[in-house]
Amino acid sequence: MDIFASLTTILLVLEYARRKFFPIFVLNIVLILYAVYGYIVPGMFSHPGLSWYRIITSMGVEMSTGVYSDLTQLGLTLIGAFFLVLAVLRGFGCIDSILKFAQRLAKKSSFALPQAAVIGSFAVATVSGSGPANAATTGAATIPALKKAGFPSENAAAIETASSLGGQLMPPVMGVTAFLMVEFLGVGYFDVVARGFGPAFVYFFGVAASVYLLTAKYQTQAVNLEVTKINFYDKVNLLAFAGVISVLIVLLGYFRMSAMMSALRVFTGLIIFLSIFFISKYIKEKKEQEKQVFSKQTFKEVTAPYVRSLDTFATIVSDVVILLSLLGILTGIFTITGIPTKIGTLLVQAASFHIVAVVLIAFLFGYLMGMGLPPAPVYIIVVLAIAPTMLQLGIENWVIHFFAFFMGVFGHLSPPTSLTAAVTAKIAESDYTKTILRSLESCIPLIILIFAIFTRPELVVEIGTQQIYGFFVVLMGTLGIVFSMHCHFHKDKKPDIAIKLLLLVLALLTLFHPSILIGTITAVPIIGFVIYGLMQVNKGEIERIANIREEREEIEVS
Repeated sequence: MDIFASLTTILLVLEYARRKFFPIFVLNIVLILYAVYGYIVPGMFSHPGLSWYRIITSMGVEMSTGVYSDLTQLGLTLIGAFFLVLAVLRGFGCIDSILKFAQRLAKKSSFALPQAAVIGSFAVATVSGSGPANAATTGAATIPALKKAGFPSENAAAIETASSLGGQLMPPVMGVTAFLMVEFLGVGYFDVVARGFGPAFVYFFGVAASVYLLTAKYQTQAVNLEVTKINFYDKVNLLAFAGVISVLIVLLGYFRMSAMMSALRVFTGLIIFLSIFFISKYIKEKKEQEKQVFSKQTFKEVTAPYVRSLDTFATIVSDVVILLSLLGILTGIFTITGIPTKIGTLLVQAASFHIVAVVLIAFLFGYLMGMGLPPAPVYIIVVLAIAPTMLQLGIENWVIHFFAFFMGVFGHLSPPTSLTAAVTAKIAESDYTKTILRSLESCIPLIILIFAIFTRPELVVEIGTQQIYGFFVVLMGTLGIVFSMHCHFHKDKKPDIAIKLLLLVLALLTLFHPSILIGTITAVPIIGFVIYGLMQVNKGEIERIANIREEREEIEVS
């Protein structure tokens, strides 16, 4: 009976994977066949093979691996508690209020429109936890507006792609992968969150700078957006969103409360707070319309946000839990077949050549895993495969796990199967290949972070002054590369290229030179280059405003 129940559960989970997570379904099938018929595989990856009985029991009966592993249990406890909060924010319309606020920002100046797209997408992605889902939600509004402003379709899609990915890096909710990191490292959730702020802000400022410089290059006209006025209840929703982020940080950081209890307390306070204002709004609207407060439609209208919240919670949690059960199968197969040990052997051989070769092989492995897989399975596979060897080579544990975390996020961008770029390209009606290339340019801060944490581990290893130093150095190096790619420092081509090359060299030394002293010294002049570059952009902005005013005056006269 145990075997029958186990096999039924495994088949049902795999069938769900076939419909919803097809790449993971294929990977699991291949790994299961490899576990049974490993003796067919030549070379170092050959093994004697396991019986089908052992596969079924390890995947569906035991509680340490398979569909009932710790990963699945994590989805129904810690992750589920945070999703309660996110579901309520969605159900009560907080996302709509965030988008309205972003649109209001876009009216401030010609530079504000693309920056509003970045800020709005970052905020919504913090709630959604998914790059493709966020791109579909906010991209429908931001991409057409950017195209109207003069941005080429590929660049408009790339801006939304970069912004949507950034939400998965932004604390205090860093997607499912952050919770998995807590489980793997055996640390508190705040330990992960506190270390995540530095990389998240490096990415945010890097993308914002890239978008700012692209605005100076591409935006040719002002856009009159149809902006919905922010009413009192939108402000309440924005306050609730800001309160959730702030209270979570206080409970996790100052009071050192467990992550699950913090999320549950925030959920309780949030639903009470929003319920009071929603019910008062409903009663006020009924009185203004001179309708009965209590009528046949009352129950349906009053319960609508709660039903939306419940539906959102059930949908997200069921997807996540089944995804984690699939990852439990994948993790179990990885463990019992010894794949991590064999990949570790390859890394050790690479280490005999140079430590850089280890990092490059690990990146290549993570890149291949990220082609079509969500961030969570990429993180797990990369950690299982590379962590033991890298620890033996003296690399910090936090560095290894954040590397795997960044590779998981990068998987939604990595060519040729970028899911987020596919969504934005469809909305923008742009060429998919060109959109990916432009997205890689806009997401250069993420690529920098993947490698910079090995040379500047202070960014994630310790919380405190060393982390601030690491943040400063990596940020300056990132801005240096961004400005060398997109900023025009001089009207003449040759001096402009010379300045860009000098800035690029300084940025690379800041990020990757093994000497901390040299990294700090080279970071200082980058500040001057950035300020000078911004001054040049502002000059162009003054000319742009004058041209736009002339254009508007001509339109008014005609």
